Amino acid sequence: MIYLSEIRDWLKTFDIAENYYIGTMNGRKDKSIGVYQRGNAPLRECIGMLSSYQVKPVSVKIHWTKNADETEKAAYQLYERLKAVSSFDINNKHIIMLKLLHSEPIDILTDELGVYERVIEFDLYYTERTDE
Repeated sequence: MIYLSEIRDWLKTFDIAENYYIGTMNGRKDKSIGVYQRGNAPLRECIGMLSSYQVKPVSVKIHWTKNADETEKAAYQLYERLKAVSSFDINNKHIIMLKLLHSEPIDILTDELGVYERVIEFDLYYTERTDE
C-alpha cells in the first residue's frame, strides 16, 4: 500500500509550493498543493510466477493565487517535473511508472475566493520492496 501522505512528502522534494496537504486544504493558503485519492484502481494480484504490481490513482490540486497566469505556470512546472520522472522509490515502494492521464493540467477555474486552481491526474504503478 502506498499512502497519500507518502506521495505528498515526495512532491515536497520538488520544492514548488509553500504548503502541501492531503484530504482537505485547511485554511486554503495560496501556493498550495493538495493530494487526493482519485477513485479506485482494480485489485491486482500475483498469479503463478508472474510479478505483481498495484496502481494508486492520484489527483493533485494546485491551489495558487488570484493570478491565472501564475497558477498556470506553477501547474505546468509540476506537470513537467512529473513527466520527467522515471522509476523511483517512495517509502520502500518501487514506482515502476508514473502515468499522466491528460496532456496538460486541467483548469478548474477559481474557488469561491477567486483563487485559481488546476488539477493533475496520474496513476502510480508500484511494487512493494522486499529485503531478500
